Amino acid sequence: MWFREQAATWQNMSWQDFAALSRRMAADEAELRRKFWRKLLREAANIPFVEDALTAHYCAFDRQTPLYVKIALVGAVVYFMVPDDLIPDSVPVLGVLDDAAVIAGAMKLFSSHFKAEHREAARRTLARMREEM
Repeated sequence: MWFREQAATWQNMSWQDFAALSRRMAADEAELRRKFWRKLLREAANIPFVEDALTAHYCAFDRQTPLYVKIALVGAVVYFMVPDDLIPDSVPVLGVLDDAAVIAGAMKLFSSHFKAEHREAARRTLARMREEM
């Protein structure tokens, strides 16, 4: 609606006015994009099991984690992130349950490799996603 009102006034605008309007619209678009990504990250921080997935991520990319654990954890995190897996995430309840089962299985099998620093890094990341984004 705002755009149509602005477009109606363009016929009587000078180039300087048009340039100023273009800059203002570009600034509004940039602000809209920032708000969109902030909202998306804030919502992503509330996905079930995201803290566990982040903990697995930090463990998988720790240099001291054994290779076989890294491969299994990256596989579990990828399975969690990909929406079209064994049971697509668009299927209510079941779509999230299979992801949770894979993450929970990986967490159970490799929990001895998770360090307090991995869990703390996951918590800090989630807090940052919820607050500043």
